[in-house]
Amino acid sequence: MAGMVIIGAGHAAGQAAASLRQEKYEGPITIIGDEAHIPYQRPPLSKQYLAGEQGIERVYLRPEKFYADKDVTLVLNTRATAIDRDARKIDLDNGDSVAYEKLIVATGSRPRILNIDGSDLNGIHYLRTIADVDAIRTEMGEAKSLVIVGGGYIGLEVASVGVQAGLEVHVLEMEERILQRVTTPEMSAYYHKLHTDRGVHLHTTTGVTGFAGDGRVAKVLCGDAGEFDADLVIVGIGIIPNVELAQEAGLEVDNGIVVDDHCQTSDENIFAAGDCTNHPNPLLDRRLRLESVPNAMEQARVCAANVLGGDKNYASIPWFWSDQYELKLQMVGFSADGDQQVVRGDMDAHQFAVFYLNNGKVVAADAVNSPKEFMICKQLVGQAVDAAVLGDPDSDLKVLLG
Repeated sequence: MAGMVIIGAGHAAGQAAASLRQEKYEGPITIIGDEAHIPYQRPPLSKQYLAGEQGIERVYLRPEKFYADKDVTLVLNTRATAIDRDARKIDLDNGDSVAYEKLIVATGSRPRILNIDGSDLNGIHYLRTIADVDAIRTEMGEAKSLVIVGGGYIGLEVASVGVQAGLEVHVLEMEERILQRVTTPEMSAYYHKLHTDRGVHLHTTTGVTGFAGDGRVAKVLCGDAGEFDADLVIVGIGIIPNVELAQEAGLEVDNGIVVDDHCQTSDENIFAAGDCTNHPNPLLDRRLRLESVPNAMEQARVCAANVLGGDKNYASIPWFWSDQYELKLQMVGFSADGDQQVVRGDMDAHQFAVFYLNNGKVVAADAVNSPKEFMICKQLVGQAVDAAVLGDPDSDLKVLLG
């Protein structure tokens, strides 16, 4: 009997399976994943799991027993090689195939690879999977110098773990400032000072031209910017959505698998969720491809409802988070949408929120160790507000909720 098949075994896949059962679907559910692990959370990998503060059981999205109890078949260590839309089946790399009634594609994304001289040396890692982090943790125990290529959130999270573990840490960023692609100059400056104060060496406008070493990396070469000693290198220069399977099946792909507001692809029997999707956001009036856990989870819930004949729309304001040292940054919306900034709290005390307004309406916020401000801002997005109230730490933001 053909049932519901999910390709991928990350956040979206695990949530889709759970939501299908919550929606009272009683037929077969199969999850196909190319890793050995049951669906797990990726954010702790560059934070608590890398630091050894969290065991693997706490990284799993749900305990293994959940899938047995809910009669969800896990096909792990197995790669889907083709989607046969006419026959409604998935071909696998072990020679088997799985028939589907409806299909959810949750193939996620993979790290962008740095293909330069010496990039095949041992000791150069990417951070995306549990296996990646297990290898990094092992080598961190013996390393003295860590070089991180890329000054985005992943790179900075790893930097905070590395310097706290006693390593000499250098972060190399091609752009003029860290986090340049994702936040404002003011927030970049805040995190630059935070990391340098903690002992991390940050190098902007510094591109990597190659790696050197005898079988194992020993130096990172940066052209005119010189070279850096490295026992261990972690590359974090962005990700690429895994769309090849969908593309080869003839589904519409454009910077992600193109879906509508029901998470349906160009095939009525195939839905998609997570990092791999290009989806419309009516609240922001544009299409997006988001690398975001909340996006993956919510899209999975929408998929589960709609593959069963529901009529559920996906419309959420994006939000994200990053843990660095003892600080939690929570973000809602996109700061680039704002034309005015209002700071509430004390940046020097590491407890503050920056609200971003456009034409007097809240469009985004960055909140550091300020969960109340973050939660209220999620409700304020799209509303016109009094900027003076926003910026006054003695005011009650709830009055703005109306």
